[in-house]
Amino acid sequence: MPMKPQVRTRQVKIFKNGRNQAVRIPREFELPGEDAIMRKEGERLIIEPAPPPSLLALLQTLKPLKEDFPMITELGIDPVKL
Repeated sequence: MPMKPQVRTRQVKIFKNGRNQAVRIPREFELPGEDAIMRKEGERLIIEPAPPPSLLALLQTLKPLKEDFPMITELGIDPVKL
């Protein structure tokens, strides 16, 4: 028989932060990283850690290089015996 995951609960305060509603996450429920995914399922609000960005997403944040690279001279191809 599969084990049920342990469910922990704690009552927390909801407050206003500017025009947004916010909740302080207690230390015992801290999420890793700086981003989270939030979704609503019926009346439940679910907050999960966001997956790490893909390598492609990370590379897209880099600025292009503005260097002139030297030309590569044509290299002779030596025959290879297999």
